[in-house]
Amino acid sequence: MNIFRLSGDLSHLAAIIILLLKIWKTRSCAISGKSQVLFALVFTTRYLDLLTSFISLYNTTMKVIYIGCAYATVYLIYAKFKATYDGNHDTFRVEFLVVPVGGLAFLVNHDFSPLEQILWTFSIYLESVAILPQLFMISKTGEAETITTHYLFFLGLYRALYLINWIWRFYFEGFFDMIAIVAGVVQTILYCDFFYLYVTKLKGKKLSLPA
Repeated sequence: MNIFRLSGDLSHLAAIIILLLKIWKTRSCAISGKSQVLFALVFTTRYLDLLTSFISLYNTTMKVIYIGCAYATVYLIYAKFKATYDGNHDTFRVEFLVVPVGGLAFLVNHDFSPLEQILWTFSIYLESVAILPQLFMISKTGEAETITTHYLFFLGLYRALYLINWIWRFYFEGFFDMIAIVAGVVQTILYCDFFYLYVTKLKGKKLSLPA
């Protein structure tokens, strides 16, 4: 494992921990529950191989943490702190993401095998757009809590580091995965405007974003 992949994994983990701590400490869920449901679906479909294969202790541990934290976040939003969840602004139509992504996963994949390739490909495609409900919610309300922007920043950093990881692996290992790279590029592009605002306009406790 190269340093860029490890840094990407740690950035991803940092984003998840930041979000969970924010929800638990504030006892409020001023985030998109729909994005979190999509991320839970991403991890579930990607890591079903936990039931069939073992790669390493690190790999298994990270997969279990991602899945557990994803469902813990969904539980906090829709059950424990449901009264604080702003469903009126979390109105993105997720079926407009899930259905096309599902169709694309069937049409464009490495190998037509349900568990190892179609579901994995589905998770890669879905992860690239899973943050859209959150970004849509922020644009609709016109603001985001500082802690939420930190969460989004580390998610974006994770994707950017993984792109560098793919480049590294291509040059030093001869490994190239077009599906993962294209999906990663799409996801990183979605964060570009947010990155600019985060770096240049993050002041005080809130970040204003254009509607």
